[in-house]
Amino acid sequence: MTHRIEDKKWILYRHTNNFDLISAVAVNLKTLLKGGTSKEDKYNLIQRLKQLDYYKERNAELPLDSINHRINTLAYYMFGYKESKGGNSRFLFSPLGNLFLKHIGDKEKSKFIFLTMLWGLQFKHPHGGSDDIFNLYPFRLIFKLLLDERLERKLYVAEVAYLVVFTIESNSETYEKLVNEILSFRKITSSEVERMFKLNEHVYVNSVYEWDYYVTTLFESAGILDKENGENLFSLLHGTSTKRYVKKTFVTINSELIEFCKKLQIKYPFDETPIPVYNKNKMSNDVVKEIYSFYPQLLLEQISEFGEDLNIKLFELPKLIEKYADNEEGLQTSLFEDILEEGFNMFYNVIANKIAGVGNTDIECLYIPKNKKFAVEAKSTKNKLKEIISGRLARHLEKIGGQYTIVITPRYAPTVKHDIKNANIVIITASTFSEYLYNNINNQNKEIDYSDFDDIIVDNLGKDVSQLISSLTLDKFGISDTINS
Repeated sequence: MTHRIEDKKWILYRHTNNFDLISAVAVNLKTLLKGGTSKEDKYNLIQRLKQLDYYKERNAELPLDSINHRINTLAYYMFGYKESKGGNSRFLFSPLGNLFLKHIGDKEKSKFIFLTMLWGLQFKHPHGGSDDIFNLYPFRLIFKLLLDERLERKLYVAEVAYLVVFTIESNSETYEKLVNEILSFRKITSSEVERMFKLNEHVYVNSVYEWDYYVTTLFESAGILDKENGENLFSLLHGTSTKRYVKKTFVTINSELIEFCKKLQIKYPFDETPIPVYNKNKMSNDVVKEIYSFYPQLLLEQISEFGEDLNIKLFELPKLIEKYADNEEGLQTSLFEDILEEGFNMFYNVIANKIAGVGNTDIECLYIPKNKKFAVEAKSTKNKLKEIISGRLARHLEKIGGQYTIVITPRYAPTVKHDIKNANIVIITASTFSEYLYNNINNQNKEIDYSDFDDIIVDNLGKDVSQLISSLTLDKFGISDTINS
């Protein structure tokens, strides 16, 4: 069993096993906490959950602890992510999180959306807690096992608790080894299984508890797994006196989701390499945005969700830049410019027109209220952008009579900041730009105003303004997630 680590296992979040509660927290978080003071709004959320009979007060002195766990649950299961600003943490719903809220009353669509969230959940996880040694998509692996005919399309509690959650990485070799181990495990007597569990009781009891009591119960309530409760096999000590039972319980995939699972497995396989959380070429908040931007066209087709093409483009933008940078004939660079042209035209008071070509800026823009022109330069690059030739961009800008240039790129070398110092140039990372536009769309802001961008840029020429744009997004759409007002 070389693919397992005895004392380190997946951390499966265990603060709720009720999908209706998660749904209630999500929808009320969106409506009650937006724009309010953190502590007061969280108390309001507690009162709302009490009214819905979802909140039972265990510790009168720490009533906000429970709410913080509920919000962390949303982050774990990919409903959205947290960013810090000024010492406070704020919550932004992901594209799938917003789509879930849009269909909050439709249980059929909700289960397809939640399954897709699980498909995007990776270890390393920005808000997960699992050890850094794990590098895989855990639920893709689990659902692949649940599709495997050799395993009768089922997994028992003991198999997951003793074998699956110790899997470090997923590839064809480790998968086949895991399947064979599970098949061998099924031949072992209950007394022998108990002996094996007792050898490292503390680790395995947590493993059983997380999977059986929390995860599978939650997934059953979400409608994505069917759970067949079995007899008690043996007990394990949880702490000094509490007993947890290992049961002969197994789960299968809800039959309505099997074909969709197969489609996801083909398009987004279990052995795909997760996005590196620690990437020396990317800012950490850009990595988080990329991880939470998982938004498959397959899902939109499955639930008949139309009109989302531009949203998909926007949140796939950082990935598309890396992909397009490989085209030696320049086609991919052109596609990047096309997407940015669409993006800037989403501002109701901006006209954007792609020019490109030798000696020209990529995109000419007019900020209508001030009759002000500006240029957008699309810098796609597989690695870090090595330099910006400010003199060349100044000539491009002069040619259109513009006042400043926005360079949009996925990442850049530190020396680039020196290249633009004292120039009428600013940098905005692609993920930050797409995040701002997407949040406007999903908050039904049909008139996206460019004035905030213009103010930030004019006051910060010669700098990277990505963090300021990200703060603007948090101010407009982030939900306070700190117990300290």
